[in-house]
Amino acid sequence: MAKWPNVPHCYGWLGLDERGNWYMRDDRTQAAGPFAQSKGSLLKHDKLIDFIQRNYEHDDRGQWFFQNGPQRVYVELQATPWIWRLQADGGVASHTGRPAQVKSCLVDETGRLYLATDIGFGLVHTQDVEQASDRVEQGQWKPEEVQAATLPERFGFLQSPQAAQAK
Repeated sequence: MAKWPNVPHCYGWLGLDERGNWYMRDDRTQAAGPFAQSKGSLLKHDKLIDFIQRNYEHDDRGQWFFQNGPQRVYVELQATPWIWRLQADGGVASHTGRPAQVKSCLVDETGRLYLATDIGFGLVHTQDVEQASDRVEQGQWKPEEVQAATLPERFGFLQSPQAAQAK
C-alpha cells in the first residue's frame, strides 16, 4: 500500500440492487441518473463478484464499500446494504453468503419485508417472500410496520455515498 499512498476513493461506480446483484456504473451511466434509475452493467464475472463480496464493509458514516487495495469503492444501494436469502434449513444468509441471526422483522408501506440481524439490516429477496410470510404466519417473526424513508437513518446506512460526497 505504501506504493499508492494517494489513491482517491471511488464514488458512484458500483451499485447493489434490491436482488443482491452488483452493477458497474461508468461515467455515461452515472450521468444518466442515480443508481435505481440508471443501473449500468450487471457484473457476471464470478471471481470479481467473490472479491467484492469478501471485501464488503462499511465505514463509520454508514457508507458501504469494498476495499480494493488502498482504495475504497463506495457502493450505491438501491435498497439496503444486505439482501437476505432464506435457507432451506431455516437460516438466513446475506447476498454475500454470510449467515445472520434475525433480531427483528419489519414491513414497509409497500409490503416489502426487512430483517434486522446480528450483522446488519437488509431487505428480504423477492424470491424468498413466500417463505418469509410462512415464518410470519407461524409466529416466528412479528413484523413492525415502518415507513421505508425512515430506514436509512434508523439503521445507520447511506444509500448514496456519491450524493453525500457531492454535498
